[in-house]
Amino acid sequence: MTTDTLLSVRGLTLEVARTGHTVVNDISFDIAAGEIFGIVGESGSGKTLATRAVISLLPPAIRVTGGEVAYKGRNVLKMNDNELRRLRGAEVGVVFQEPMTSLNPSMTIGRQLEEGLVLHTKLTPDERRARILDMLRRVGIRDPEGSLTAYPHEFSGGMRQRIMLASVMLLKPALLIADEPTTALDAVIQRDVMELMVELTRAEGTAVLLISHDLPMVARYTSRIVVMEQGVIVEHGRTEDLLEAPQHPYTRKLLSSLPYRGEPRPVDTTKAPMVSAGNIVVDYPGRKSLLKKADAKRALHGVSIDIHEGEVVALVGGSGSGKTTLGRTIAGLVKETGGEILFQGRARDADWQDYRLNCQMVFQDPYSSLDPRMTILSLVEEALRLVPDLDGAAKRKRALETLEEVGLGVDYASRYPHELSGGQRQRVAIARAIARRPRFLIADEPVSALDVTVRAQVLDLFSDLQKRYGFSCLFISHDLGVVEQVADRVVVMQDGRIIEEGDRDTIFDNPAHAYTRRLLSAIPALDHNATGGVTLKWRLEADA
Repeated sequence: MTTDTLLSVRGLTLEVARTGHTVVNDISFDIAAGEIFGIVGESGSGKTLATRAVISLLPPAIRVTGGEVAYKGRNVLKMNDNELRRLRGAEVGVVFQEPMTSLNPSMTIGRQLEEGLVLHTKLTPDERRARILDMLRRVGIRDPEGSLTAYPHEFSGGMRQRIMLASVMLLKPALLIADEPTTALDAVIQRDVMELMVELTRAEGTAVLLISHDLPMVARYTSRIVVMEQGVIVEHGRTEDLLEAPQHPYTRKLLSSLPYRGEPRPVDTTKAPMVSAGNIVVDYPGRKSLLKKADAKRALHGVSIDIHEGEVVALVGGSGSGKTTLGRTIAGLVKETGGEILFQGRARDADWQDYRLNCQMVFQDPYSSLDPRMTILSLVEEALRLVPDLDGAAKRKRALETLEEVGLGVDYASRYPHELSGGQRQRVAIARAIARRPRFLIADEPVSALDVTVRAQVLDLFSDLQKRYGFSCLFISHDLGVVEQVADRVVVMQDGRIIEEGDRDTIFDNPAHAYTRRLLSAIPALDHNATGGVTLKWRLEADA
């Protein structure tokens, strides 16, 4: 450990107390003051548990069986409760993955931001208020005064993450732990949050421990990284060197799983569209008041979109752009205020049952869309309940065949959703959607919560099934790398309107609208090289 080392982890070993199973095995790394350091790996690699040990915030079921975590020369694992309270927040801050679960929904933003200052500083109430307002301005909150009395649910995901960052940086910690800080955010907000975090930490000389499976982001912002697999560090070094020439097979596997642009597929657009949405308007009712009539909020402003037979149309845009609302409206889950939806040239509502049999949806979070009380086989069979001309035996046979098609054999049929990994649950969600052999599929952020390698497997599965059955698809995503791999055509939305659309290569290589250019230039790309590694580059370099 050198004189400028802020954090030193040596031989850290963690295990499950009940079973004795080792989940983190003899890992070591150092972080210097002011450095941005990354830990990458898939779910289950132990990266989050290892970093929680840094502030002795491990779950009760996990125990430390070896090693040392030294912060400024003091062993955190031997600190008492009072010492840990002084360490957490004041010395080491944490930005968690999901800000909605990190912020207390029953407390105003002002009270939550003030809490740390009350505990760790001797500032007066007026001084605390002034510091909070200044920090809210720095993180880009439009109405700092008004936000003090607002609640977390009144802000978007990106704004909540900014507020979380503000609450941590108010105390000017020496080390910031950021655990997947941008996973659920769209491209522009991801870059804004990361640039803001870097700006704030550099201004205060704060070191950052960044935990993520987003390899382009890690490549852009970190100076050094370690790669973890099954609780072990398999490779470490300077970020640029490690990514350009990875040595370990697992690192090469991670990098080879990044999305790629394939050859364009021929799509016949001369025939009538499979699905046609014309001039769709959706209004959401406003908040009611005793003294004031509720003002409706318009989510879609006369949106029109066609999806042809066998075509994959990607719908992209920032949070609040209306892309999910459009998908749900086409699926019939949201009632349109105006406009018309045609299916195979006829009004969608003319034969509603036929449309519902032929239009299926894959949701973003498979765990919340699968009934935890039903077995996997029952979940897939349920999708066949209203299919005509299929008796019980035929339905079971079709369900088992579909599970095989998505890579889940008979062994998984009797399991429940909680017994499956995230990638396996998403395969079940896809199996439910394709079991009816639908003509049209809506996929809403189907891989946003998955690891790099699992995401690659699900995308390959999706492409194989699409080729086999030829269904049309509306693919909603904020992950531009994924869109570049799966889409035939791209539609860009902003503020409830379509601002640009075209074939994939035209949109990605020569976007016409300023917002599309901003969207594409927000996130770096990683290009594969001849050595099995990748090289960092920005899309539309002039705009980056």
